[in-house]
Parts: sequence; structure tokens; C-alpha cells
Amino acid sequence: MKQNPPQPLPQHVPLVAATRGDAIESIHYGSAVVLGADGKILRSLGDAQAAFYPRSALKPLFAVGMLRAGLELDDEQLALASASHSGAQRHQDVALTTLAAAGLSAADLGNSTDLPYGVAERAAYLAAGGTPTQLAQNCSGKHAALVALSKLKGWNTADYLHDENLLQLLQETVEELCGEKISGVSTDGCGTPVYRLTLAGLARGFARLAAAPAGTPEARVAAAMAAYPELVAGEGRDVTELMRAVPGSVAKDGFEGIQAVALSDGTALAVKIADGGDRARMPITAALLSEHVAVPEELLSSPALGGGQPVGTLAAL
Repeated sequence: MKQNPPQPLPQHVPLVAATRGDAIESIHYGSAVVLGADGKILRSLGDAQAAFYPRSALKPLFAVGMLRAGLELDDEQLALASASHSGAQRHQDVALTTLAAAGLSAADLGNSTDLPYGVAERAAYLAAGGTPTQLAQNCSGKHAALVALSKLKGWNTADYLHDENLLQLLQETVEELCGEKISGVSTDGCGTPVYRLTLAGLARGFARLAAAPAGTPEARVAAAMAAYPELVAGEGRDVTELMRAVPGSVAKDGFEGIQAVALSDGTALAVKIADGGDRARMPITAALLSEHVAVPEELLSSPALGGGQPVGTLAAL
């Protein structure tokens, strides 16, 4: 029996195509928005006013709220709190320092369990006999900070994901930074809340981070991410490579084809790939960003292989 969708379908447009030989093999639809340094929309593709769940792209905004609430983190801990990390030993070690500083341990984490997210990191972890844990899961840096804040404030550390004080802080921070009221709440894969926003709102929130005055919590998050891009994602990950290539940029991806980026002057963009395909996220992001700054060629496109040789490309239309 056919069921109606929970909300009107967004009016997505073709953004990225994969070619093989002289044929278009696949097309990824989606929406994107680019804001100028003045906050006005420079470009809008598809349905930039439709609301989406930004998933892990909310993590840097959550980190701002935690700093505002008084949590003390060094730059590595702050970058990891904003991260969907690959699960390397360094990532797990930094999460443990956040917990230890609060008198907590990995047993206090409330996120889901998983193997490391990074391909190489997962292979090495399994070869060493590793099993799924909360510490290895890609959101452990955020959760370490959340439970540390809960301990600092005297909130419920045993069930921090359902503590109304923490939930109110996160929602109010997202709404204030993004300049709009959220239009829905659900639960992310790791257990934290996720808030539905427009792409313009998400881009606005990232602009607030990248262009913030020095010394503010927003600026601290942006500086930590820029200083440690390998903690925000991991070696070989496109988000890490993008921040390394574009000094002062703040970039964060999210599951289901979400990407947000902001430059130090406040120019910002947000992307949603309709089918959730992760491979299409960076080509359109890099293409839009290249209209403002130099972007590495390898982020603009990737080859389609035939017999081990390039026979086509994946690139923005």
C-alpha cells in the first residue's frame, strides 16, 4: 500500500554526474545554497529552503554551546568534539583525555558502539583483534564532551542523552547560530538529538563560526578545527583535505549527503544530496567553493575506472 511522504518532497535538481566513456552513467540530485559574506544568498540550486536533518554537520555548533556553558577543552579535544573521526588510535586517545579531565572513563559514554569509520583504521583495528566499542565509534569525541559537560553542570551523566538541561542547551545554540527555529527533532545514529534546518540556516551557522571575533566560543571552535583537520575527520578523508587546502575554512560533513563549509570572510555553503550518496557530496561542494577560492583538483572530481584505468569521471554538472 502506497504511503504518503511525511512532508512535501523537496524540488531537487541534478548536481553531480558519473560518466563512463561518452555516456552519463548515474546522476545525483540535490540542493545547495551559497551565502555571501553579508549573509545574502549568492546561489541557490534546487530547494535551498526545504528543511533537512544536517546529521553530524551539527557537531561544531554543539561544541559552541558546550564552550558557552563553561566546558574547558583544549584545541585537540575541541576539534574531536566537532568530529566524525575515523577511529584511529589518536582519535580514541583524545576522547579519553576529555573523559579523564572530567573524572570519567569510556564506560560513561552513551553513544552507540561501532568499529572505526575509516577504511584503513578499521582494517588495522580488526587485525589487532578489535571489536565494536563506543570509543571507536566516530562520534565518541562529541559524546566525551557532552558527558563531561553534564558532570561539570551537575546534570544526569548516567542518562545525559535525555537530560532536559543538555537538550535545551543544544537546541537553543543551533537555533541562535543558524538564525531560524528548527522545524523538527529526531535522533541521530549515535543517540544525540538532530534538528531539522534549511540549508540556508545551516550555512548561516557555519558562517558564524568561521567569521567570529577572536576569543569567542565560535572562533575557538573554528580555530581548533582549522588547526587539527585530521581530528575532525582523518587522514585520506576529503573534509580533512579541504580544510588543509583552504586556510581558515571550517568544513563538516554529515551522513545522508550533507556538507557545510564556511570561509573566514563569512562566505558559506551547504549541500544536501537527495539520495544520501556520500560520493556526490564533495564534487558539488568543491565546484561551488572554487568560485571563491582555489580548491584541489582531486576534490572537484574522481575517476571512474575500467580495467584499472580512468574511463570516466564523477563531477559536478
